[in-house]
Amino acid sequence: MRNSCFLLLSLLAFVGSAANAKEFVVSYDGFYDRLKVIEKGNFEFARVNFYIVDIATLEPCKVKKGEIVTENSSSPLTYTSQAQLLLPYDKQLDKDKAVVVIEPENPNHDCQLKFQIEAEHFSAQNLNKADIYQLNTEFEELLSDLSGFFVSKLMGFLLPEQKGVKITFSHPITFDDEQVQCAQMNCTFEVSKAWQDNTQMLNSPNANINIEQVTPWISK
Repeated sequence: MRNSCFLLLSLLAFVGSAANAKEFVVSYDGFYDRLKVIEKGNFEFARVNFYIVDIATLEPCKVKKGEIVTENSSSPLTYTSQAQLLLPYDKQLDKDKAVVVIEPENPNHDCQLKFQIEAEHFSAQNLNKADIYQLNTEFEELLSDLSGFFVSKLMGFLLPEQKGVKITFSHPITFDDEQVQCAQMNCTFEVSKAWQDNTQMLNSPNANINIEQVTPWISK
């Protein structure tokens, strides 16, 4: 498991570096390659998102300011309070060999880039087996596309096994389904083929369900 995950992350990751004590710099082309997978795919929910995190704690490296720089131009970088980088899909920036330059709020942070496969536009209204089945399929396709032909087709045994979907809620929750297991706010959904056309909402005794994050459930 450890070696498989390490190989996968090595293939998917791209490297940032400290330009000086206060700046984090990473090439735009690594973002572009991954954004292109989303742009060319057919994904309603699945996305690959980009974050800057502290190497030691994995907490967000909150951004003071950032820009996208080429040899002849500079434009502001858009980001969130949780240090998610909202980058444009721009072929010209890729051709111009742009770099992303980030100044963290805390200059003592040793920051690194983290990419995360997760869902967007997936809410409590999507908590039926058909939508979760679709999301699980999209996660599988996206993970395969990002890992590339060599790993996904010829060395598929090296990929971690995706067993279903993991959802983090805003408060502890339970569901009345044996294929859904919850521990406090985190629930794993073991998706099966039988879920594909089942549009019935999953039954939960909890009211006011709010979803915080949706990611693939990796079992090894």
